[in-house]
Amino acid sequence: MNPENDMRAIFSRALERVDPYEMIKNSIAVEDDTLVISHNGQTLRENLNAYRDIVAIGIGKASSKMGAAVEDILKERLSGGIVVTKYGHAERLKGIQVIEAGHPIPDENSVAGAEAIYRIASRADENTLIINLISGGGSSLLSLPAEGVTLGDKQETTRVLLESGADIREINCVRKHISRVKGGRFAHAAFPARMINIILSDVVGDRLDSIASGIAVPDDTTYAQAVGIVDKYRIRSVLPASVVSVLESGKAGKNPDTPKQGDHVFDRVLNILLGNNLAACRAARDHGTYLGYRSFLLTSMLTGEAREAARFFAAVARDIRRCTSDFAKPALVVSGGETTVTVKGDGKGGRNQEMALSFLNDFQEAQDDMEGIHFLSAGTDGTDGPTDAAGALVGPGLLHRVRSSGLNTGAYLEKNDSYHFFQKAGGLFVTGPTNTNVCDIQLLIVM
Repeated sequence: MNPENDMRAIFSRALERVDPYEMIKNSIAVEDDTLVISHNGQTLRENLNAYRDIVAIGIGKASSKMGAAVEDILKERLSGGIVVTKYGHAERLKGIQVIEAGHPIPDENSVAGAEAIYRIASRADENTLIINLISGGGSSLLSLPAEGVTLGDKQETTRVLLESGADIREINCVRKHISRVKGGRFAHAAFPARMINIILSDVVGDRLDSIASGIAVPDDTTYAQAVGIVDKYRIRSVLPASVVSVLESGKAGKNPDTPKQGDHVFDRVLNILLGNNLAACRAARDHGTYLGYRSFLLTSMLTGEAREAARFFAAVARDIRRCTSDFAKPALVVSGGETTVTVKGDGKGGRNQEMALSFLNDFQEAQDDMEGIHFLSAGTDGTDGPTDAAGALVGPGLLHRVRSSGLNTGAYLEKNDSYHFFQKAGGLFVTGPTNTNVCDIQLLIVM
């Protein structure tokens, strides 16, 4: 066994399980003139002859690869379409236009893509079938600000929310209420077209109203809740005045809220959740077992501060090493989810690198060794924060190098500067864009 090599292989197998192209090809087919969707023991059928136009649209880091699968399935039946994906995540498609845009901060292409997709929806009628390909990252990639809010306002709002410590559901609640497409408003624009949403979840708990800010599902959040989030994190004074004004006007009933459950605009909408973090975690666990580890899936719903989660994993690792845990060596413990980082320093990094650095720092501060202990935290999209790394991998060799070099793990952690720490010490986990996105995965091996 080689724990670090095994971790790379296990992570790769998890990504293979949630490959968007393969998932769609394995679940969707055309039989005669019928679109057949088979998933979770159910089979759904859609008569393609009922539609004059069949278009594919998509938003998210996996949308380009999802579009490639839809093109291969529908072939000449597809009238065309548009997908918006993150820079570097594009696939070469035949008839679907691909627009690359900014993530996690929206840019001009996010607006241009949103406007183009919105035009398709607005022109659709009851004779139109829209295949809507939704994956993580869609909230930033599809950006059509509310009246009175500029792109710059929305960029600043996203930045402030990301640094506040707000979780993804809270962030999306605010973004929905300063948007013309999020929170079910896209479904409102497309009605009465038939819409089938094929969804890859990057949200803990797989809430459809949170994935890509729920553009085509009912929204149970309100303007009042959005204002409450602003005040909870004390960011009112640093948000653009236009954003605060829109939220306060909505709270006062001057703007219509997002469409809710029971609204007729959802009568012709079908949602199919095709892949999620749990599927990736199970694949990781199973491959660990194949490699000879006693493998356990701890959770696929990990949330909270990244550095606090790291301390928990460090405690689990010590228990396993001391044989005081029910996890038996050689153990592989798998978890997944999405943690948060409350940014207080001016460094560079992401939640996965911060978790790995906090894990390492726990042993450094305790003057403990990491003999037999290896830990990886990485994003399934291949990007952790504003960096080119998916995360970081730490083990006894890295801890030894850190102590020899005199690098101060605590100081880097205090500055939220995990990327530069691992750049110097080693340990960056770089995959490049994966064209999928189902949150993060943590792997803990104890020999």
